[in-house]
Amino acid sequence: MLNFAAIDFETANKFKNSACSLAIVTVEDGQIVKKAYSLIKPPFMSFDPECIEIHGIQMEDVLNEPTFDTLWDRIYENHLKGKIVIAHNAKFDIGVLRATLDHYKIPWPELDYACTVKLSRKVWPDLVNHRLNTIGSYLGVEFKHHYALDDAETCTKIAIEAAKLKGATSLEDLLRKTGVPLEPFIDDKNRAAQEELRKPAEPEQLSFF
Repeated sequence: MLNFAAIDFETANKFKNSACSLAIVTVEDGQIVKKAYSLIKPPFMSFDPECIEIHGIQMEDVLNEPTFDTLWDRIYENHLKGKIVIAHNAKFDIGVLRATLDHYKIPWPELDYACTVKLSRKVWPDLVNHRLNTIGSYLGVEFKHHYALDDAETCTKIAIEAAKLKGATSLEDLLRKTGVPLEPFIDDKNRAAQEELRKPAEPEQLSFF
Protein backbone atom coordinates (compact mmCIF):
# COMPACT_ATOMS: atom_id res chain seq x y z
CA MET A 1 0.00 0.00 0.00
CA LEU A 2 1.27 3.44 -0.92
CA ASN A 3 1.18 5.17 2.47
CA PHE A 4 3.24 8.19 3.53
CA ALA A 5 3.13 11.82 4.70
CA ALA A 6 4.67 14.72 2.78
CA ILE A 7 5.92 17.75 4.71
CA ASP A 8 6.99 21.23 3.71
CA PHE A 9 8.36 24.05 5.86
CA GLU A 10 8.91 27.71 5.14
CA THR A 11 11.33 29.66 7.34
CA ALA A 12 11.48 33.26 8.52
CA ASN A 13 15.21 33.54 7.93
CA LYS A 14 18.29 31.50 7.11
CA PHE A 15 18.35 29.79 10.53
CA LYS A 16 16.87 26.32 10.45
CA ASN A 17 14.88 26.75 13.66
CA SER A 18 12.91 29.71 12.25
CA ALA A 19 9.95 27.75 10.84
CA CYS A 20 7.06 30.10 10.10
CA SER A 21 4.73 27.68 8.30
CA LEU A 22 4.27 23.94 8.00
CA ALA A 23 2.09 21.74 5.82
CA ILE A 24 1.55 17.99 5.94
CA VAL A 25 -0.34 15.96 3.35
CA THR A 26 -1.17 12.35 4.19
CA VAL A 27 -1.51 9.62 1.56
CA GLU A 28 -3.11 6.24 2.21
CA ASP A 29 -3.43 3.54 -0.43
CA GLY A 30 -2.23 6.00 -3.08
CA GLN A 31 -4.88 8.64 -2.29
CA ILE A 32 -4.62 11.96 -0.47
CA VAL A 33 -6.76 11.55 2.65
CA LYS A 34 -5.73 14.45 4.88
CA LYS A 35 -4.20 17.92 4.58
CA ALA A 36 -2.96 20.16 7.39
CA TYR A 37 -1.47 23.64 7.35
CA SER A 38 -0.47 26.14 10.01
CA LEU A 39 1.41 29.37 10.30
CA ILE A 40 3.94 29.21 13.13
CA LYS A 41 5.34 31.92 15.36
CA PRO A 42 9.14 31.42 15.23
CA PRO A 43 11.18 31.55 18.44
CA PHE A 44 12.93 34.70 17.23
CA MET A 45 10.87 37.26 15.33
CA SER A 46 13.43 38.10 12.68
CA PHE A 47 12.19 37.90 9.09
CA ASP A 48 14.75 38.02 6.29
CA PRO A 49 13.57 40.15 3.32
CA GLU A 50 14.78 37.43 0.92
CA CYS A 51 12.64 34.84 2.69
CA ILE A 52 9.62 37.15 2.69
CA GLU A 53 10.08 37.61 -1.05
CA ILE A 54 10.06 33.83 -1.51
CA HIS A 55 7.00 32.87 0.54
CA GLY A 56 5.24 36.15 1.33
CA ILE A 57 4.91 35.50 5.07
CA GLN A 58 5.69 38.55 7.22
CA MET A 59 6.14 39.13 10.94
CA GLU A 60 2.64 40.52 11.42
CA ASP A 61 1.17 37.37 9.87
CA VAL A 62 2.46 35.15 12.69
CA LEU A 63 2.31 37.39 15.77
CA ASN A 64 -0.76 35.61 17.11
CA GLU A 65 -0.02 32.16 15.73
CA PRO A 66 1.02 29.15 17.86
CA THR A 67 4.65 28.31 18.51
CA PHE A 68 5.95 24.98 17.25
CA ASP A 69 6.24 23.37 20.68
CA THR A 70 2.50 23.82 21.29
CA LEU A 71 1.71 22.12 17.97
CA TRP A 72 4.19 19.25 18.04
CA ASP A 73 2.16 16.59 19.85
CA ARG A 74 -0.74 17.02 17.40
CA ILE A 75 1.62 17.14 14.42
CA TYR A 76 3.23 13.87 15.40
CA GLU A 77 0.22 11.94 16.70
CA ASN A 78 -2.21 13.00 13.97
CA HIS A 79 0.06 13.13 10.93
CA LEU A 80 3.54 11.60 11.27
CA LYS A 81 3.35 8.68 13.69
CA GLY A 82 3.86 5.38 11.89
CA LYS A 83 4.38 7.09 8.52
CA ILE A 84 7.34 7.37 6.20
CA VAL A 85 7.91 11.08 5.65
CA ILE A 86 8.81 12.52 2.26
CA ALA A 87 9.85 16.02 1.26
CA HIS A 88 11.19 17.72 -1.84
CA ASN A 89 14.79 18.49 -0.94
CA ALA A 90 14.33 16.59 2.32
CA LYS A 91 17.70 17.79 3.60
CA PHE A 92 16.12 21.23 4.11
CA ASP A 93 12.80 20.19 5.65
CA ILE A 94 14.26 17.46 7.85
CA GLY A 95 16.95 19.93 8.94
CA VAL A 96 14.28 22.47 9.91
CA LEU A 97 12.33 19.87 11.87
CA ARG A 98 15.45 18.66 13.71
CA ALA A 99 16.62 22.19 14.53
CA THR A 100 13.18 23.28 15.74
CA LEU A 101 12.80 20.21 17.94
CA ASP A 102 16.27 20.90 19.33
CA HIS A 103 15.40 24.51 20.10
CA TYR A 104 12.46 23.42 22.24
CA LYS A 105 14.39 20.44 23.70
CA ILE A 106 11.84 18.01 22.27
CA PRO A 107 13.18 14.48 21.63
CA TRP A 108 13.35 13.50 17.98
CA PRO A 109 10.75 10.98 16.78
CA GLU A 110 11.55 7.52 15.50
CA LEU A 111 10.68 7.79 11.83
CA ASP A 112 12.20 7.33 8.38
CA TYR A 113 12.20 9.75 5.47
CA ALA A 114 12.96 9.95 1.76
CA CYS A 115 13.68 12.78 -0.67
CA THR A 116 11.58 13.32 -3.80
CA VAL A 117 14.38 15.31 -5.43
CA LYS A 118 16.47 12.12 -5.38
CA LEU A 119 13.43 10.12 -6.48
CA SER A 120 12.59 12.43 -9.39
CA ARG A 121 16.20 12.29 -10.65
CA LYS A 122 15.87 8.52 -10.89
CA VAL A 123 12.41 8.49 -12.48
CA TRP A 124 12.71 11.48 -14.83
CA PRO A 125 16.46 11.78 -15.47
CA ASP A 126 16.12 13.84 -18.66
CA LEU A 127 14.36 16.86 -17.14
CA VAL A 128 16.33 20.11 -17.31
CA ASN A 129 16.35 20.18 -13.48
CA HIS A 130 14.43 18.57 -10.64
CA ARG A 131 13.10 21.60 -8.81
CA LEU A 132 9.56 21.29 -7.52
CA ASN A 133 8.10 23.79 -9.97
CA THR A 134 9.83 22.08 -12.92
CA ILE A 135 8.51 18.63 -12.05
CA GLY A 136 5.08 20.01 -11.14
CA SER A 137 4.85 21.65 -14.55
CA TYR A 138 5.99 18.44 -16.26
CA LEU A 139 3.29 16.47 -14.44
CA GLY A 140 0.63 19.09 -15.16
CA VAL A 141 0.22 20.13 -11.53
CA GLU A 142 -0.90 23.72 -10.99
CA PHE A 143 0.25 25.06 -7.63
CA LYS A 144 1.55 28.14 -5.83
CA HIS A 145 5.25 27.49 -5.25
CA HIS A 146 6.48 28.21 -1.70
CA TYR A 147 2.97 28.05 -0.26
CA ALA A 148 3.70 25.11 2.03
CA LEU A 149 0.40 23.27 1.53
CA ASP A 150 0.67 23.41 -2.26
CA ASP A 151 4.31 22.33 -2.12
CA ALA A 152 3.54 19.36 0.14
CA GLU A 153 0.65 18.27 -2.07
CA THR A 154 2.82 18.51 -5.19
CA CYS A 155 5.43 16.40 -3.42
CA THR A 156 2.80 13.69 -2.84
CA LYS A 157 1.83 13.75 -6.51
CA ILE A 158 5.44 13.22 -7.55
CA ALA A 159 5.64 10.09 -5.38
CA ILE A 160 2.24 8.79 -6.54
CA GLU A 161 3.09 9.30 -10.22
CA ALA A 162 6.53 7.74 -9.78
CA ALA A 163 4.95 4.69 -8.15
CA LYS A 164 2.57 4.27 -11.10
CA LEU A 165 5.41 4.52 -13.62
CA LYS A 166 7.55 2.00 -11.75
CA GLY A 167 4.71 -0.36 -10.89
CA ALA A 168 5.48 0.00 -7.18
CA THR A 169 3.00 -1.30 -4.61
CA SER A 170 4.34 0.73 -1.68
CA LEU A 171 6.70 3.60 -1.02
CA GLU A 172 9.31 1.14 0.23
CA ASP A 173 8.94 -0.81 -3.02
CA LEU A 174 9.30 2.39 -5.03
CA LEU A 175 12.48 3.35 -3.18
CA ARG A 176 13.94 -0.13 -3.71
CA LYS A 177 13.16 -0.05 -7.43
CA THR A 178 14.75 3.36 -7.89
CA GLY A 179 17.66 2.96 -5.49
CA VAL A 180 16.62 5.97 -3.42
CA PRO A 181 17.58 5.57 0.25
CA LEU A 182 15.12 5.41 3.11
CA GLU A 183 16.91 7.38 5.81
CA PRO A 184 16.45 7.41 9.60
CA PHE A 185 15.42 10.68 11.21
CA ILE A 186 17.64 9.77 14.17
CA ASP A 187 20.94 8.97 12.49
CA ASP A 188 23.93 7.28 14.13
CA LYS A 189 25.61 10.64 14.74
CA ASN A 190 22.70 11.89 16.85
CA ARG A 191 21.35 8.71 18.47
CA ALA A 192 23.38 8.96 21.68
CA ALA A 193 22.30 12.56 22.26
CA GLN A 194 18.65 11.65 21.65
CA GLU A 195 18.80 8.71 24.04
CA GLU A 196 20.25 11.04 26.67
CA LEU A 197 17.42 13.52 26.08
CA ARG A 198 14.85 10.75 26.60
CA LYS A 199 16.22 9.74 30.00
CA PRO A 200 13.95 10.69 32.92
CA ALA A 201 15.20 13.63 34.92
CA GLU A 202 17.19 12.82 38.04
CA PRO A 203 15.31 13.70 41.26
CA GLU A 204 16.58 16.90 42.79
CA GLN A 205 18.89 16.37 45.74
CA LEU A 206 17.47 18.20 48.74
CA SER A 207 19.51 19.24 51.72
CA PHE A 208 18.03 19.56 55.18
CA PHE A 209 20.95 21.62 56.45
